[in-house]
Amino acid sequence: MPLVANSPLPTFKRLQQEGETVLNRDNAVKQDIRELHIGLLNMMPDAALSATERQFFRLVGESNSIAQFYMHPFTLSELPRSEEGRAHVEKYYESFEDIKQQGLDALIITGANVTGPELSEEPFWEPLIEVIDWAYENVTSTLCSCLATHAVLQFRYQQKRKPLGFKRWGVYSHHVTNRQHPLVNGVNTRFDVPHSRYNQIDHSQFEEAGLHILAESTEAGVHLAVSEDQFRIVFFQGHPEYDIISLLKEYKREVKRFYNNHRSDYPPFPENYFTLQSQASLNEYKNQVIQAKNNKQVIPDFPEILISKKLDNTWHDTAEAILNNWIGQVYQITNMDRKKPFQENVDPKNPLSL
Repeated sequence: MPLVANSPLPTFKRLQQEGETVLNRDNAVKQDIRELHIGLLNMMPDAALSATERQFFRLVGESNSIAQFYMHPFTLSELPRSEEGRAHVEKYYESFEDIKQQGLDALIITGANVTGPELSEEPFWEPLIEVIDWAYENVTSTLCSCLATHAVLQFRYQQKRKPLGFKRWGVYSHHVTNRQHPLVNGVNTRFDVPHSRYNQIDHSQFEEAGLHILAESTEAGVHLAVSEDQFRIVFFQGHPEYDIISLLKEYKREVKRFYNNHRSDYPPFPENYFTLQSQASLNEYKNQVIQAKNNKQVIPDFPEILISKKLDNTWHDTAEAILNNWIGQVYQITNMDRKKPFQENVDPKNPLSL
C-alpha cells in the first residue's frame, strides 16, 4: 500500500514524479485500511537531507504490507545545519517531543557525518541515546543504518567500532547466514549491498554483544543483524537504501575534494560498481582533472550522465524485500495487544513466530 502525504514535505511530490504511489491525506482517510506510523530520524547533513528522505520513503512505500504509511521525519537540534537546512527542518519536520506524544509503530535512524574518531564526542551522542532509549520502550522495532548502528553498538552493547585504515567503498556480495529468520524470508541467499565507511563493527563484536547475524560479506563484513530478542532493533551496516547513482555522486564529490586540495590523493573507484568501459572514461577524466589542477584551470565537467547510463542496481530488490518483511512483522505485532510489554507478546523461544 502507498505512502500518505501527511505533510507538504517536497519529497512526496518528488516521489510522485518518479512514479511512486502517494495518496493525499483526504483520499487516505476515506479508505478503511490500517495505518502504520513510521518515524525517520534523519541525521544526515544538509546536502543529503532530502535524498535520504526519498531513499527511505521509497523503500517503505514500495512495501507490499496491507497498510498505509504515514512518515514522520525529525532530526536532532544539536546537529549543525546551514540556514537553508534549518529552514527545511523547521518547515517540514516534526519535533521529538511531538513524536513522543503521538507515538510511532516503527522507527528508522539514518547515518550521520562525523568530525572525529570518537563517537561519544559528537553533538548527536546524548540526544541519540535519548531517542534510542525511548524507542526501545515505546516502539515496536527500530532500524539503524550504518553510523547509527555503530553508535548503538557502542552505548548499548559496549562494542566500539574499529578503524579500517581505508575506506570500505563499493558494492559487495553478501550471503544469508540464518535462513529461518522472518526478515530474510523470500530473500535471495546471496545479494549485493553498497557500503561506504572507514570503520566497522566486526563479526566477533556482534556475537559478543549477543546479537544475531543474518547476512554478511567475506569482503565487507556483517551487514544485517538483529537485537538479542530477534527484532526490537535491526542493524544495517551497509547502505541498501542507496540510489543507483549514490556512489557515483560520492565519487564525484571526492574528485572535487582532490581538485580543491581537501584530499591529497585522487580517489580510487568504488569497488564492483563501474564497468570497465566506465573506468576507462573516468581515467581519461582523471588526467584532465590533474592537468587542470596543475595549470590552475577550471575543473572539467564530470561525465555523470555518460557514466550513469552504464550503472546497474543489484541491491534494491533485496532491500525492498527486507523492508517489506520488517514492516510486515511490525504490522503483526502492533495488531496484538499493545498493552502488553513486547516480551509478553511473543514466544521467548521464537519471538517472531506470531
